[in-house]
Amino acid sequence: MDIGNFSVSLAVKDIKASRAFYETLGFAVVGGDEAQNFLILKSPTAVIGLFQRMFDKNTLTFNPGWDAQGNTLDDFTDVRDIQKALKASGIALIEEADETTTGPAHITLIDPDGNPVLIDQHV
Repeated sequence: MDIGNFSVSLAVKDIKASRAFYETLGFAVVGGDEAQNFLILKSPTAVIGLFQRMFDKNTLTFNPGWDAQGNTLDDFTDVRDIQKALKASGIALIEEADETTTGPAHITLIDPDGNPVLIDQHV
């Protein structure tokens, strides 16, 4: 199963301070809107999201349908198919996608150590 491109979504207290910190580490803003309290930053080898007042905890994020540059893929596993496979494997979901729809949707689960895992399809 391919659950998509990986990034870390950080629950930050001060988006301006976090942006400055990660830009010093070589990250550049590639998406989001600071006025809406979220930014997506990329380095040559990593992607992070900065989210102020959106998440309670740092979250592992996967995006089906996107490559590492955020380009839409022609062929990918839909989040609803991922959901069906996870449920068939006995993994509990805390948020589910509506399986009667198509297009953007997300699911959320918790790993064995309590870390949130978001599978967020934007296409």
